[in-house]
Amino acid sequence: MEARDILKRPVITERSSELMAEKKYTFEVDTRANKTQVKDAVEEIFGVKVEKVNVLNYKGKFKRVGRYGGYTNKRRKAIVKLTADSKEIELFEV
Repeated sequence: MEARDILKRPVITERSSELMAEKKYTFEVDTRANKTQVKDAVEEIFGVKVEKVNVLNYKGKFKRVGRYGGYTNKRRKAIVKLTADSKEIELFEV
């Protein structure tokens, strides 16, 4: 898989914004990607040094519309911690 296929999008929530102060960034990643692939993709795309990667899996929720039921898509989230001497990732252009 290519680096751009592994990282889908950054997750921007109140909690993830607080973690950015600790050099931890949250991304939604491909469900088939492992920690090593996520680390390599972040280092290649943003030009930073990654210390640690934590991965969370989310099952799809059951939803109903009238009498029809189905599941939402399953997701995978990665929290990437950068090294202390690494530069920060600019998610928002100021």
